[in-house]
Amino acid sequence: MSQTERYKRLRLLIKKVNQQHKQQAHKIDILCHDLIGAQRSFIHRLQDLGFAAEFYRSLLGCTDIHGVLARAGRSIKQEVPGTGVIFFLRQPDGCELHACPGEESPPGEPQGPHECFDPDLVEDICKHNRPCTLEDILSLNVASDLRPLSKFSLVTLPLSNLGRSLGFVLIYCVRPQVLTMGDVRRIGPVMRGLAQAVRAVCMPLPSHP
Repeated sequence: MSQTERYKRLRLLIKKVNQQHKQQAHKIDILCHDLIGAQRSFIHRLQDLGFAAEFYRSLLGCTDIHGVLARAGRSIKQEVPGTGVIFFLRQPDGCELHACPGEESPPGEPQGPHECFDPDLVEDICKHNRPCTLEDILSLNVASDLRPLSKFSLVTLPLSNLGRSLGFVLIYCVRPQVLTMGDVRRIGPVMRGLAQAVRAVCMPLPSHP
């Protein structure tokens, strides 16, 4: 074999080894990315479980609706700082509003978002019985004047027990602060337990569908 052929074979061998190294490096990058993603997901899950455990612990011993909602609102506000929390509970003769102390209107705002929630809109949200963003609320009710809501970032989360709407929770903040899907993801899962607590202290249930 000539020297030229040896060099040619050597170059091909080096090229092949380099290609293998690149493929291995790419696989390692993918594996590391997956491991990091799994770790982040695990951490988020732990945070969610920690919030849920602390939320339910705070409700222990409450035997009246005001105590249940005050503690629930306080837990939500601690988890998502800068937000306001207002509860709308269905009653046989309409809807009852419960605002956390000091949260009737956001600081510096003459009007809170709940003041735009007339009985028809509240009933529409209750019947929807699913989380609602501002866009969802606007699509549910076109008769009410909801223009003041544009200054808020908000979401409503249903209080539902065995498929029956007990009302909903309004969580909001003043723009430019914005509620994120991460905020909703953390808070949403505890709504079922909160609905059970509300039902336990508010017997009998309202006769709404």
